[in-house]
Amino acid sequence: MGIYHLDASSRVKNSVSRRLSQKIVDRLLVDKPQSITYRDLGKAEGLNFLDETIVSGLFLSESDRSPAQKAALEASDTIVAEAEANDIWVIGLPIYNFSVPASFKAWADMLARSKKTFRYGEDGPEGLLKNKRLFVAIVSGGTAIDSDIDFCTPWLRHFLSFLGVEDLSIIYADRFSSKKEESILKQIEQEVSQREF
Repeated sequence: MGIYHLDASSRVKNSVSRRLSQKIVDRLLVDKPQSITYRDLGKAEGLNFLDETIVSGLFLSESDRSPAQKAALEASDTIVAEAEANDIWVIGLPIYNFSVPASFKAWADMLARSKKTFRYGEDGPEGLLKNKRLFVAIVSGGTAIDSDIDFCTPWLRHFLSFLGVEDLSIIYADRFSSKKEESILKQIEQEVSQREF
């Protein structure tokens, strides 16, 4: 068991989502020291956007892939391994232009792998990333979470459910201001303390 800590903000300094995700990790470590795998999606390091080489490689067995396809899928293989190895995920996620940052979508596209993180059976899709606990701090300046103009949160819930994630806690930091920070920290405390790890 370990913590998979992801930050998606393009801001490094003065990022509220980064600060809140770190608060969640710090609170989790109070109850149980554990390893942390950190990935900074905001810097887009180790990420690829889907292209012809990746997509064509996904539909071939590993032995049939070209060297270029194997190289293009290395980032995806690493992301899938990180996700599988850690039972608790903590994500700092800002809303950009009413949805997720492009780098977060690129990470999601690398994570969604047929026969690795989901599969199709007689009853439709089945997520294979089960028994994960997720804490996501969603931050926005003006977009209210779950409003008609929020295309981030509903997509995130659906995507994670598709992969088999059932235990998702969303920390609401929408329309953020410094006056809301104390109540957000209480939210973090409540969400973490009510779960057994």
